[in-house]
Amino acid sequence: MSASRKPSGIKSWAIDDRPREKLMLKGPAALSDAELLAILIQHGHKEKTAIDLAKEVLDQSGRDWNQLGRLTIAELTRIKGIGQAKAIAIAAALEIGRRRQAAQPQPRPIIRCGQDAANILQPLLADERAEVFCIMLLNQGHRVLSHEIISRGGISGTVVDVRLIIKRALETESSALILCHNHPSGQLQPSEADRAITRKITAAAQMFDIRVLDHLIVSAEGYFSMAEHGLL
Repeated sequence: MSASRKPSGIKSWAIDDRPREKLMLKGPAALSDAELLAILIQHGHKEKTAIDLAKEVLDQSGRDWNQLGRLTIAELTRIKGIGQAKAIAIAAALEIGRRRQAAQPQPRPIIRCGQDAANILQPLLADERAEVFCIMLLNQGHRVLSHEIISRGGISGTVVDVRLIIKRALETESSALILCHNHPSGQLQPSEADRAITRKITAAAQMFDIRVLDHLIVSAEGYFSMAEHGLL
C-alpha cells in the first residue's frame, strides 16, 4: 500500500506555524523574511506555497531587501506564481518601508498642565453642536500617544462607556489619561454628572494603575481644568 501524500498547503500546517496566525500570536518581529513576504503574496499555486514563492522572490534579489526594492513590477512578474497583483503589493510595501525610513520622526507633545492638553483638544471640540466626550492617552512620560472620541450625544449630555475607555487605555499601553468633553452651551463649570463620571472613570483606571490626570471642559470661550481647580 502506497503512503498517502502529505498535504503541502499552508492551511495544513499547525496554526502557530502559519505566517498570519504567527504574527497575531507573536508579533511581526518573530517572523522570518520569507514569512513576512508570504503574507503579502497571500496565495501560492499547485506546486508551491506562498512561502515557497516568497523564498524564490528573496533569492531573486540575493536575499537583500534593498536589492528587492529595486526590482520592477515586470521583473517580479517573471517569477512563476507572481502575477501583477502580487508584484504590486510587494512594491507598495517596500515603498512604505522606504518612506518610513526617510520620514523625520515627529516628537510627541508632552502634557505638563491643563493648557497643554487644551491646546490640542479645544480646537477639536469647541465648535461641536452636540456634546462629545474624548480621551487623551499618555505614556509614562506624559507624552501624547493619541486622542480619540469615545461618544457623541445631544446638546445637554452624552453617555460615556467607562469600559471602552479602560479598554482603549490597556490596548495602547497608556500610563495616564486626560478626559475631555465640550459644553455646547459655552458654560464651562462642571455639572454634578461631570464630577460623578470623573470619579467613576478614575476609580476604574486605578485598578489598572492608570492615572486620570485631568478632566477638561471646553467650549469656544475657553477651557476648565478639574485638576487645576482641585476637583480630582
